[in-house]
Amino acid sequence: MRFRFLAAFAAITLVALPASLPARAADLAAPAIAATAYTLIDVTSGQTLASQAGGERRDPASLTKLMTAYLVFDALRKKTITPSQMVNVSTRAWKATGSRMFIEPRKAVSVDELLRGMIVQSGNDAAIALAELVSGTEEAFVDAMNKEAVHLGMTNTSFANADGLPDPKHWSTPDDMGKLAVALVRDFPEYYPLFAQKEFRYNNITQPNRNRLLWTDPFVDGLKTGHTEEAGWCLIASAKRGERRLLSVLLGAATDAGRASESQKLLNWGFQTFDTVQLYQAGKAVSTLRVWKGATKEVGAGFVADRYVTLPKGRAADLKLTMHATEPLIAPVASGQRVGTVEVKLDDRSVGEFPLIALNDVASGGLFGRAWDSLRLWFGSGKT
Repeated sequence: MRFRFLAAFAAITLVALPASLPARAADLAAPAIAATAYTLIDVTSGQTLASQAGGERRDPASLTKLMTAYLVFDALRKKTITPSQMVNVSTRAWKATGSRMFIEPRKAVSVDELLRGMIVQSGNDAAIALAELVSGTEEAFVDAMNKEAVHLGMTNTSFANADGLPDPKHWSTPDDMGKLAVALVRDFPEYYPLFAQKEFRYNNITQPNRNRLLWTDPFVDGLKTGHTEEAGWCLIASAKRGERRLLSVLLGAATDAGRASESQKLLNWGFQTFDTVQLYQAGKAVSTLRVWKGATKEVGAGFVADRYVTLPKGRAADLKLTMHATEPLIAPVASGQRVGTVEVKLDDRSVGEFPLIALNDVASGGLFGRAWDSLRLWFGSGKT
């Protein structure tokens, strides 16, 4: 499936700059999902397509390991650790309870093996060993986890450990876990394929990835399962069909099979019910705006990144786009400076609002030109 590109900017009008509104999909009833909470996200547009108790605090169980992976991937990119680096296993990591990859204190293990043990086998021992490697202690690593959660906008999350075992100070929400999973896909594409690995063998023990959808849906390529008595059966699943990626966060299913089947139901509904439409391309001018007191009279306006919107299937032709431009726009203008907003509406409801930026610099003009424009603005002839 290819994205549809809309060349509809000719119909845009210029009005004053309003406050921004959040992007959202049109309200459509999701199928009944047998889980206590869930969220479905279109990764490309960033829009939430469906949510049930998405903002309620839950035990995230081993979904926690996505944040552990995020920080380890960051350390690998910064080269503070390397994939081939050998790690001595602490007693604390060796004695970890719950799911394990079975590392041993007298047998060094590589960072790459620990990552696969944590992601594929959901090893709590591997998570602790990686946390200790990156930050010295698990406690220091947890501090880093919580700081990164704030940075990613996970406003209703508190981490107390690196592996996800139950703790009164350990919680998150489907919405927050969705933000984390989307960030993993977006920020670390070079490491994301680890989540598609179906099994991993270490210490003469082969363990399968617990994400059943890796076997039953060829489009699913991640991410992570979780389970405790408190959390129930949990799964964050991501699927890419053509150029489109959806991500489901499901918490509190009744069974292992149930978390897979209900996640599949959510993903199928999202792909079948919605289209993701490309509105604009990064760096391409969609309009020119009048600049006052500048060395030149106009500046190209566009977007810093490709812009997409998700909407019910077959409704792309009904979109209405309006540009709200900053007026008057006074030089100097810097490339990347916000100069307006494009609002996208469907049936008189806002489904997206994107900041419009200047695509080039405009320096201040000469003394005479600035004075002349000041007079025109003073007497009201600066309207466009």
